Amino acid sequence: MRPKRGGFKLTDKILVEDSRCEGPELADHEKVELAPGFSGAGIHCGIKRKRKDLGLIYSEDECSAAGIYTQNKICSASVHVTRDHLTNGRGRALIIASGVANTGTGEQGMKDAKEMARLTSKETGVPENDVLVASTGVIGVRLPMEKLRAGIPRLCRQKAPAGAYDFAHAVRTTDTFIKHAALRFNIGGKVITLAGIAKGSGMVHPNMATILAFITTDLAINSQMLHKALRDSAADTYNMISIDGETSTNDMALIMANGRAGNRRITSPDEDYDTLCYSLGLLNKKLSKLIVRDGEGATKLLEVTVEGAATDEDARIAARAVAKSTLVKTAMFGEDANWGRILCVLGYSGAQVVEDTLDIYVKSSKGRIQVVESGIDAMVDYRSACNLLTDEEVLIDINMNIGEGRATAYGCDLSYDYVRINGDLRSNRR
Repeated sequence: MRPKRGGFKLTDKILVEDSRCEGPELADHEKVELAPGFSGAGIHCGIKRKRKDLGLIYSEDECSAAGIYTQNKICSASVHVTRDHLTNGRGRALIIASGVANTGTGEQGMKDAKEMARLTSKETGVPENDVLVASTGVIGVRLPMEKLRAGIPRLCRQKAPAGAYDFAHAVRTTDTFIKHAALRFNIGGKVITLAGIAKGSGMVHPNMATILAFITTDLAINSQMLHKALRDSAADTYNMISIDGETSTNDMALIMANGRAGNRRITSPDEDYDTLCYSLGLLNKKLSKLIVRDGEGATKLLEVTVEGAATDEDARIAARAVAKSTLVKTAMFGEDANWGRILCVLGYSGAQVVEDTLDIYVKSSKGRIQVVESGIDAMVDYRSACNLLTDEEVLIDINMNIGEGRATAYGCDLSYDYVRINGDLRSNRR
């Protein structure tokens, strides 16, 4: 986050902070929202067996827009089309098909993704280049275009401000609950809304960011500053989460800003931009934690904080390595306070490490116990440390004691159900 200017506290500008769907339950209809001036819709068009599988976000006004994308060198046609469309810095509508990735589908896949944009343009009146396209699901399967040609007109007719709930359901694949968050903040006496809807449950790992996230706001801002804010926020949120170490082919985070709030347009770094960055960081952190909480088969949310590292980047490297470690994840699932797994990861992480300065703690709502002191065993009672791990949220605190760097990564445990879910993913499409 950028340094504060003018002595104000960024926290003073947050008016309403609302994470809403914090547990595995499905959210109530009225609790899922888009920013003012946006409409949503979600329907079942036949890609999946039963669930909603086609979604739309639409703005009544022109929007500045920005996106960040998976770093996998093999990308879905939807990523290529959306990246191309966003070169003009605008995006007024988003169409997503859920259940088929449209990856590994060659030239025909590109034609299909472009046709999705063209059909959405025809039904909404939004210029084709301002339609963003997303897809998620099984790799190597073509989009069922006959179903989309019939579904997109019906989807667009159903768009409404209250359609955010249906959209949030339409983006799900193996997700067990929808992910959404919203907050409001003050800029220049204007109340600004940030609202985000995300999906992600498996194939989640940096960089960027192995999820789908769609953020709407009524802020007035140009696309260059919007892109910078999104990119910088992702560095500490979406790019600090890991479920299984797999970086997918389809993933993106998109933000659209329609300016309806009427604030002075942000065109350069200033106090208003700082407020946006702080607020966007809060929103994306909430969505990121919801994603790892819903890791396929997960029973625990893991939060790994590294401090005292040589640099902030070293702290990120170490925290991410621990959060993604298969052996750490399985130890957490087994509620085994085997600190040797953590020590091992730190040694190969690539971060600067001095063994005899390392302190490691495990923490949950049941307490906090130091398990490593100066690089060696510090546990007074192994069973007590294991008891902390029976909680649904487990924190691992690591102090390198060699510098000022600090970072936090988020992950989940790895259970038997992860293998079950992924073992028949293609043969058991929902």
